[in-house]
Amino acid sequence: MFKIGDKIVYPMHGVGEIEGIEKKVILGKRNEYYLITIINNGMKVMIPVNNAKEIGIRSIIAKKDIKKVMAILTTEASSIEEDWKIRYQNNIDKVKSGSIFEVAEVARDLYRRGSEKELSIMERKLYENAYQLITYEVAMSKNVDIEDAGNIVSEALSSGIDSKE
Repeated sequence: MFKIGDKIVYPMHGVGEIEGIEKKVILGKRNEYYLITIINNGMKVMIPVNNAKEIGIRSIIAKKDIKKVMAILTTEASSIEEDWKIRYQNNIDKVKSGSIFEVAEVARDLYRRGSEKELSIMERKLYENAYQLITYEVAMSKNVDIEDAGNIVSEALSSGIDSKE
């Protein structure tokens, strides 16, 4: 159970902060809800406390785990599916998983592919979403501002390409 002020990750939406926990009656049922503000866009969401785990709400990764994220970003892309529909669905599933490690794989693979071929609009948006998810979580975990976190992530992604050449 999270408490007010906790920073959490909401899959596909990003890092949020628990602003409150309230009991509400919705559709005739009384439940306890987390009131969450998504940090990168200010969106407010209510998540039933008893469904949070099922939805994939989790704590921010520990600072020590950022090294693993950076290692993923710098390694070579895994074999990339040629059929873009299958590739896109696989990547969406990884982002929806809520795992920053899987999101890092998506960012890395799409970044590498984008350096070789132009990404479709949908894949470009997915890459930007994955990049933003990682950046905000790194910023919160390392307690640095978003710009610094973005530089850290960008550097890791581009160093993976540099080492290949």
